[in-house]
Amino acid sequence: MTFSAKFLAATAFAALMGTGSAQALVVYSTTEEGSAARLLAAFTADTGVKTEMVFLSSGPALSRIEAEAGRPQADVWFGAPSENHILAKERGLTQPYVSANAGDLGEKFKDGEGFWHAIYTNPLAVGVRTDILEKRGAPVPASWEDLKNEAYKGLIQMPSPQSSGTGYTFLLTLREILGEDEAYAFMAAMHPNVQTYTQSGTAPSGALGVGETPIALQFSPGFLKLVDEGYPVKVVFPTEGVGAEVSAMSILKGAPNPEEAQKFVDWMTSAKGQEQLSATKTYFMPIRSDVSAGEGVPALDTIKLISYDPAFASENRERLVDRWVDEVLSQ
Repeated sequence: MTFSAKFLAATAFAALMGTGSAQALVVYSTTEEGSAARLLAAFTADTGVKTEMVFLSSGPALSRIEAEAGRPQADVWFGAPSENHILAKERGLTQPYVSANAGDLGEKFKDGEGFWHAIYTNPLAVGVRTDILEKRGAPVPASWEDLKNEAYKGLIQMPSPQSSGTGYTFLLTLREILGEDEAYAFMAAMHPNVQTYTQSGTAPSGALGVGETPIALQFSPGFLKLVDEGYPVKVVFPTEGVGAEVSAMSILKGAPNPEEAQKFVDWMTSAKGQEQLSATKTYFMPIRSDVSAGEGVPALDTIKLISYDPAFASENRERLVDRWVDEVLSQ
């Protein structure tokens, strides 16, 4: 068992049994595992506050937090798009705390009452193994429309909207571009080209790296990392425009360590904390305008971004996902 696996197993057991070490901040993380671990390590190094992390996709994380509401086993939910945190707020699962740094954040990067604060933002992208497509004689896609090409039959991996906030963002993006009915027609037409709908929002880039799939869809950091590591990967931001996640963090209602949780929110929203996004090579884009995204990470103003109402996304999630199951997955 690797060190990472041992660490995660130990922390999961501690969280489940409620036996976390004194003053340790227990974090349910929906952010990419390695990046979250590096950010938490930087927080500990800077503040002395120890942390324990359990990695969960957004759907399972929300379900677990709700199941543990009577006796919280964690302090902070770290990661997942902001609409998930709006839903957690509506269900009474989180508690307010207005960070001293809130005034430095744009309105879309915080809850007005302090129930959640953003961590970073990332656009959707398509990652392509150019070497594999070249061998197959298939073109590199440039748009969402291109993903319906029969040349890609069974070659695409993307996250499932049922379990992944990333997959749900894709659904919302198409809805904004095409309108709701046309978006579902598009996804149904693209369905034969999908090899796998992954549970995790970050799994497609892993499959892309090992050559399990030549085309992957998720948020951009995993693809930018592969490029940085020398893989023959091209990162495509489809020409119609892309949705971008605003990944957020919330303090859970009844958190065993509220002071440490507040300290974490303050640190992550500070310039020092935001600088760790590039220093630890997360490839995430900062939410503060006074912090650089770092070398190799494209500026947001170079990408056509598609906006959607996070409140609508939160309120309509069950309906939209159920429709996806009925009209796309079940065909």
